[in-house]
Amino acid sequence: MLTVERQEMILKLVQEREVVKIYELIEATRSSESTIRRDLTELEQGKKLKRIHGGATVLQTMRDEPTMAQKSFKNSHEKKQIAKRAAEWVEDGDCIFLDAGSTTYEMIPYLKGKNIEVVTNGVMNIPALLEADIHTHGLGGHVKKGTYAFVGRGAIEAISSFRFNKAFIGTNGLTLNDGFTTPDPEEAYIKAKAIAHAQQAFVLADHTKFGDITFSTFASIQDVHIVTSSYVEEERKKLYQELQKSTAVEVVKL
Repeated sequence: MLTVERQEMILKLVQEREVVKIYELIEATRSSESTIRRDLTELEQGKKLKRIHGGATVLQTMRDEPTMAQKSFKNSHEKKQIAKRAAEWVEDGDCIFLDAGSTTYEMIPYLKGKNIEVVTNGVMNIPALLEADIHTHGLGGHVKKGTYAFVGRGAIEAISSFRFNKAFIGTNGLTLNDGFTTPDPEEAYIKAKAIAHAQQAFVLADHTKFGDITFSTFASIQDVHIVTSSYVEEERKKLYQELQKSTAVEVVKL
């Protein structure tokens, strides 16, 4: 099979399935692992797809945002480990902000049994927090389709009345120059407010967020601690190393 034909097949599979594992591409194209990895590198450099640990996913624009269902499906094991490490920072007596998002959602089982107050803008967080018997406050406001996050005037007014020991925030991208970004300006404003009202702020970021930029910034890398994993591909290692020099990075070894 010619390189062009193989790469077209890879792109077709990624578009159809949204997330494709390397072993699936090996079987579909009858190629070696090294060939597929080389193809994925070339296609990512050509801005045709995005590599993730063990495979590839569709490339999105700055305004595109995955739904909660899509985000929960991707890198679930990695997100659980990051969430577990982040939850270790929470102490009895803390008042915390828990952002809407798939990785922050994974913190909830690890918060069970702690004497804490939680404020959240995540609609999906609320039943899980109540099930874990955690005192919970929802921001209210308009509910955004897709991410199920409270946004808008009501949410902004509500968050302005709270102060937090710690805030745990999700992100869609992070770079040295642009900091942390998310596609929706309204969600970006809530994230920025939560960080500003917290004594300590933590951004939970799996390896796929490194080097990505979306539409709206909400914090610089100096503003927060980053909780991430050791899944960093070769092309993202330089950014990862620079981040370690310039901010506090908590790495979960997987």
